[in-house]
Amino acid sequence: MGLWRGKSPLILASQSSARKMLLANAGLEFIAITADIDERGIQAASKLSSPRDIGLLLAREKARAVSANHPGSHVIGADQTLALGDRLFNKPAGRAQAMAQLRDLAGKSHELNSAVAVAHDGKIVFEDVSVARMTMRRMSEAELSAYLDAAGDAVTTSVGAYQLEGLGIHLFERIEGDHFAILGLPLLPLLAFLRRERLVAV
Repeated sequence: MGLWRGKSPLILASQSSARKMLLANAGLEFIAITADIDERGIQAASKLSSPRDIGLLLAREKARAVSANHPGSHVIGADQTLALGDRLFNKPAGRAQAMAQLRDLAGKSHELNSAVAVAHDGKIVFEDVSVARMTMRRMSEAELSAYLDAAGDAVTTSVGAYQLEGLGIHLFERIEGDHFAILGLPLLPLLAFLRRERLVAV
């Protein structure tokens, strides 16, 4: 018997393999449904500049978009933003952009803002943002090229051109923050909310 105690299925508004892995490893049964929203359009229209606020806005909108079509279900939306000082990064469009991002991040510390929101019947009932500080090691052009060769197309699926749960771990010399949030889902505060609402068995 599983741990989920909700009357309707739990839904993850994402197809992120890392987020699905985190929920599955926590023993939660769920359905993964992609949130069909225009992230860059929503971000531009909001006129927000804070990476934290942008991440939270997008997590809310993903949760709401899927919740609208699934009454009664609790829907988890999540988003992650990467900031180097005042500069906000997006997913690289290809290898050239991935290389440019890695050049800018190498030898410096950046922040990952990992946001989660839960919607129920279209209303946001929980939200949280966790921040991690990530320090990349200094790397030569040859080292960056070797990483990109090894990582392949996966570099275009994550902001900053890395996935910490994979080959991206080789890029770093120091990581400060919650491991789950770094992977894209602040799992501990999310589970605490689900326990408060008596939606999980433990």
